[in-house]
Amino acid sequence: MRYLPLTPHDRAEMLAMIGAKSIDDLFVDVPQQARHFHPLELPPHLGELGVERKLSALAGKNLSAGSAPFFIGAGAYRHHVPASVDHLIQRSEFLTSYTPYQPEIAQGTLQYLFEFQTQVAMLTGMDVANASMYDGSTAAGEAVLMASRITRRQRAIVSGGVHPHYRAVIETVHALSGGQVHLAPASIDDLDGLIGMIDDQTACVVVQNPNLFGAACDLSALAQAVHGRGALLIVVVTEIVSLGLLTPPGEMGADIVVGEGQSLGNGLNFGGPYLGLFATREKFLRQMPGRLVGETVDADGKRGFVLTLSTREQHIRRDKATSNICTNAGLCALAFSIHLTLLGEAGLTRLAELNHAYALDVADRLAAVSGISVLTPTFFNEFTIDFGQPAASVVERLAGRGILAGVPLSRLWPDEPLLANAAVLAVTETNTAQDTDDLIAALKEVL
Repeated sequence: MRYLPLTPHDRAEMLAMIGAKSIDDLFVDVPQQARHFHPLELPPHLGELGVERKLSALAGKNLSAGSAPFFIGAGAYRHHVPASVDHLIQRSEFLTSYTPYQPEIAQGTLQYLFEFQTQVAMLTGMDVANASMYDGSTAAGEAVLMASRITRRQRAIVSGGVHPHYRAVIETVHALSGGQVHLAPASIDDLDGLIGMIDDQTACVVVQNPNLFGAACDLSALAQAVHGRGALLIVVVTEIVSLGLLTPPGEMGADIVVGEGQSLGNGLNFGGPYLGLFATREKFLRQMPGRLVGETVDADGKRGFVLTLSTREQHIRRDKATSNICTNAGLCALAFSIHLTLLGEAGLTRLAELNHAYALDVADRLAAVSGISVLTPTFFNEFTIDFGQPAASVVERLAGRGILAGVPLSRLWPDEPLLANAAVLAVTETNTAQDTDDLIAALKEVL
């Protein structure tokens, strides 16, 4: 059989060769309580047509983003992606081998990554950006490791406004390297408190802007305080469209900027694949993880592109590598770059203005509903509201009416009872006036 090529005799020979009596001997290090000794409770096999029908029925139970008023954000956003993006990323000039292990012959791939780096550096206000990473959360974890290498310190302070999933990744990655992570309590605005936590052992302070609660802040004073203690400021941006309107982190003093690029060129896709952005100051270039594509000329003097820096030190001196991430979300980066190129600077600014204007309108209308209060004072396209009763229940009842009305903070902060009545709502250019009317009408019924 094609997928079961080994006979019982083959398996017996293999086990004898390695000195194992049975296949069970291969799993002696797995605790008994973690093993499964019975067949999984799955339905019996079906033919192709039967499987298609079964999976279609299961998919039909989902309330998708495109089929209902959609106000969900909290790190993943629904934006309009032009049809031309999907068409262009499938052209053979770009859709080549995923990772350029022989980079100089993949000039199409190298050129778009070079342009992508330029775009990310300009958006973030930084000197240099890499050729993408897995996603925003792992980029944040890598940024903390990078800060420790630069400062030779192991203490990281993470704001209470950073997405809990990002906080968890940072904690996991940094702890495994022997570092200490101090997580500030959940807060819409904790910048002053963060300044008081900084000491001479601090490697970095990590903040998100706009933060999980939607608050957009001026980070200049925090950056000054961080630098005064010899530490680095890491800024996380989960909604990259916001940089079409807000002051770039680099102009506010950030040393490393990481983010999620999903908002441009990439759909929600039930959680991935997404796109990690990473930019920094030129003086920290050698400590930056990920690939870096550079521009040069060939033997004939023609413009060309090369892989200038590689995470694994050209795959030879792995002990000197800055990261064990050895690939990049290349196709997602291409989609990002094409979408941003189609928009242009003026288009991105206009898109950001639309997002902000629509969000202001929805926030004003929600604030007029009895029992609801808007908690985020200054925001881009996302804000936190208080329902006056458990938000999870309210959101669930609204979903039953065909309206996806945000993310209850109790899902992200289950141990914070003060946030039980709060939810984060996101508004983008895809929301219509009818969506808002439906949301307000349903809320009045539910509340």
